[in-house]
Amino acid sequence: MPVITFDYEDLYQVLETEISPKKLIELLPMIGSDIEDYDEKTIRVEFFPNRPDHFSVEGIARTLKGFLEIETGLPQYEITNSGMEVEVDPDLEEIRPYIGFCVAEGVNLNENKLKQIMEFQEDLHWVIGRDRKKVAIGIHNLDVIEPPFSYRAADPNGETFIPLDSVEEMSLKEILQEHKKGVEYAHLIHDHNQYPLIVDSNNEVLSMPPIINGELTKLTEDTKNVLIDVTGTDEKAVNHALNIIASSFAEAGAQIKSLEIKYHDRNVTTPNFMPKKKLVSVEDARKIIGVDIDEESIVNMLERVRLGAINTKMGEIEVSIPPYRIDILHQVDIIENIAIGYCFNKIKPMMPEISTVGKENKWDAFDSILREILIGLGFNEIMSLMLTNEKMHYANLNLEEDERVQVAQPISVERTMIRKSLLNGLMEFLENNKHEELPQKIFEIGDTVFIDNTKETHIRMVKKLSGAVTHSSANFTEIKSIIDSIISNLGLEMEIDVYDHPSFINGRCALVNGINKSKGETQLKGFFGEINPEVITNFNLEYPVVAFEIEFT
Repeated sequence: MPVITFDYEDLYQVLETEISPKKLIELLPMIGSDIEDYDEKTIRVEFFPNRPDHFSVEGIARTLKGFLEIETGLPQYEITNSGMEVEVDPDLEEIRPYIGFCVAEGVNLNENKLKQIMEFQEDLHWVIGRDRKKVAIGIHNLDVIEPPFSYRAADPNGETFIPLDSVEEMSLKEILQEHKKGVEYAHLIHDHNQYPLIVDSNNEVLSMPPIINGELTKLTEDTKNVLIDVTGTDEKAVNHALNIIASSFAEAGAQIKSLEIKYHDRNVTTPNFMPKKKLVSVEDARKIIGVDIDEESIVNMLERVRLGAINTKMGEIEVSIPPYRIDILHQVDIIENIAIGYCFNKIKPMMPEISTVGKENKWDAFDSILREILIGLGFNEIMSLMLTNEKMHYANLNLEEDERVQVAQPISVERTMIRKSLLNGLMEFLENNKHEELPQKIFEIGDTVFIDNTKETHIRMVKKLSGAVTHSSANFTEIKSIIDSIISNLGLEMEIDVYDHPSFINGRCALVNGINKSKGETQLKGFFGEINPEVITNFNLEYPVVAFEIEFT
């Protein structure tokens, strides 16, 4: 999780008041942080990834102002129109289609602040940007470039510029091959025939997203006006990152100005600081927090955590959510903030009315047995998210889409459904770790979810075990022997049959059952085989993969 280091003086400057380090150390855990270390001058604080607005000293100060009652309620930031435009090339549609821009005028930079901006930027790259895959951020000296700007697809060999921290011009292709950042992030764009480029009206290069900025627009202590760009593959994530950075600059006293983004089919003005509005039930808040609190107290608590709140007098509070609070998606998130405003330490614990004796769940005990078997066979366990998306779950595995449990309000295009299989999670893991040594042998024990129209809830959860092996000579015989070892170690007998599965090579896939002969019961069923080369290519892998997936009855 991101660790933010800042001087007390930097915080006091934004707070416009001083508090004792002792008081600060008492307050910071109340806003969801762990204090790593501190001395007489600086403090190191770890924040959870769900609050990226706290990754800057300005964001921390904004929240503390509410707890200290310096400022409460919804922060107000005035945005004026810069009159600048950005033309977006439709050829970027399949490369990196979305962009957001804003201007921050009147910034005050020094060596320490420049370092903080870079750290803030990289923390956002990690949390929101998925290491620049989904979102990448560029911050430029506005005074050395001329609007309007263009975001276009460029010829990798025909375009050149001086990348950041370099002295010689390089082509876009050379940057991917020779520049440190280019080599590190080349995998994000090298498969395309054209690369993204941001240029000004004089064709001066600002940035090559998501790789590197140009040396021309490098920030210095003399920079007074900055241009911020955010590019990505997910428009919602692009706007989230831009709002967080822009509001942080605004909190430091900068004037934020918007730009008009001109796509081929629409125009968008960024940033958009319009707050979202949600209703929260007073009765639900009392029940979940376990404290009898009245409507006006709830309004005060919400304003204390820098949310807007109006008592509707109808048993509900209308809550205004600022654009940088991307963690608030549901009523329960608002109730959590009410509890934070109330202060968790004031909530008194209660003894349960009945006493119970605990023991290990039988399925957890069985999972431990499976882990011992797989680890004994040389596998490493992974744990992937239950949420995935249709492309990874269906298209990349050559499967046709069918009924599934979908996320009603997905926070990103990467997490839109609940998985029905563990295979795509294993393949994603291999893709993300293809730079590691071979062979790689991984497994996962996890829940999958299906729609079952025979049940009143229409939802059925199934625990599965899945594994994958990749190396230059991985084959059907190897995965068959692994399945045989698993089944025999469970005291069962194996029965196999021919099976046709779109994710596997035809004729190199088998159906498997684990039979308890003494009971005459099938206690596990599944399939295994050699993964189809097309699927291997879909996940950008280079070596054969064999895999299995079984469930227990």
